[in-house]
Amino acid sequence: MSTTESASHYNHLEQMSVHELLVNINREDKTVPLAVEKAIPQVEALVQATVEKLSQGGRLFYIGAGTSGRLGIVDASECPPTYGVPHGMVIGIIAGGDGAIRKAVEFAEDDPEQAWKDLQAHHISEKDIVVGIAASGRTPYVIGGLNTCRSHGIATGCIVCNAGSAVAKAADYPVEVVTGPEFVTGSTRMKAGTAQKLVLNMLTTATMVRLGRVKGNKMVDMQLSNLKLVDRGVRMLVEELQISAAEAAALLEKHGNVRAAIAAYGK
Repeated sequence: MSTTESASHYNHLEQMSVHELLVNINREDKTVPLAVEKAIPQVEALVQATVEKLSQGGRLFYIGAGTSGRLGIVDASECPPTYGVPHGMVIGIIAGGDGAIRKAVEFAEDDPEQAWKDLQAHHISEKDIVVGIAASGRTPYVIGGLNTCRSHGIATGCIVCNAGSAVAKAADYPVEVVTGPEFVTGSTRMKAGTAQKLVLNMLTTATMVRLGRVKGNKMVDMQLSNLKLVDRGVRMLVEELQISAAEAAALLEKHGNVRAAIAAYGK
């Protein structure tokens, strides 16, 4: 049995007080970053491969089912507003289609042929890299997708939470974060999902930094899609250029983003 499916270290949860439930969930959650730390060498290899592909015009695809698929979609959707990259650079695909983001689609994850069909709709090629996300490491949708990608010369990676899984065997750059039993037995949206989210944060953040999408520690290419981000952009310019807030706001309005405003001011 996979460790993510093994029995919880806790029993009689229904007899615990709310305080006891929260303390015990938190106790388990504290183990997740330590598990991620052990996988950093694997994450590093995946980041380097991703940077190489994206720097040459390729794309990063995530494929997954259920919670894992949703996490990939969240990470992909946050890259354009955060780093100003095109919406097609990082793409999340979930078994069962976009409707499965909100409502589970029965048995969608059990079709080993569907992921390749979904990827073909995006004209997948050897320029791209595909990362399968599966807590169990045995999701047929992900295994089939990664195996078919490899047979077509497409680079593959994965994020799984069990050791020695079929998904990891199908990946050129596997990331295995072994999180152990869940607080509620088998509920991989908890520790396993948290681990996957942490690794996804590391993957795209490190990749975007290496692609030059961060200046210093600032998101200078972010999309100014709300007043909070406009205000953040103004503060970035005030700090970087040592100008007044009014001057910074005028620069930002004229040039559309922080990087362009900094470059124009320097001229």
